[in-house]
Amino acid sequence: MELLVFGHAGAKVLMFPTRDGHFWEYEKLGVVASLADKIEAGHLQLWCIEGLARETFYNDASHPSDRIRRHVAYEEYILNEVMPLMARLNWNDCTIAMGCSLGAFQAASLAFRHPHLFRKLVAFSGRYDLTMRVEHFDDLFGGYYAEDIYFHTPTHFLPGLACGWRLEHLRRLDIVLTIGKEDPFLDNNRHFSRLLGEKGVGHQLHCWDGRAHRAAAWRQMAALYV
Repeated sequence: MELLVFGHAGAKVLMFPTRDGHFWEYEKLGVVASLADKIEAGHLQLWCIEGLARETFYNDASHPSDRIRRHVAYEEYILNEVMPLMARLNWNDCTIAMGCSLGAFQAASLAFRHPHLFRKLVAFSGRYDLTMRVEHFDDLFGGYYAEDIYFHTPTHFLPGLACGWRLEHLRRLDIVLTIGKEDPFLDNNRHFSRLLGEKGVGHQLHCWDGRAHRAAAWRQMAALYV
């Protein structure tokens, strides 16, 4: 598992790539360059990791139960290898989860289940329910459903969340969601926002003009919100 680190100090930003992206994607798309001033000033340190989408949610050759099981293993890698490495090399106590597209889902899923590990969530152009069908986007589990899918889908487990400890930490998170007004997942983002409001979880939902599911918009979003 390869990763890239940009910066020498500051808040640690754990960056999940898009569906087809790799650990070098945000450098290629210019998102890293959009944060250059903050990186050079020691305000941010970016940790760009692999996403493994083709081994998890987009592995059509495997049964849906194996897809979610592989995703759980991927998250264990992040929790038990990547985040300890981040803590060892950078003592800053602020960690930010960030992602675009599928990476937004992965960042949100991890941060909402482990909110005590993060100070901020920044999610651009995300779909927070991989079982929904919108336009040409299908249910990534083909109708299969299980406990692991429930607990890794923020819009599914939030309504029933009653754990005071977890809710307290969620309410401390600085949460920023962005979506384009013509993006297919606009309604899903608004639904997610309503669920957060019902749980008393403060957040920002920014709706950009047009379709914002593209690198040019993500560069602007990163400069504004990270």
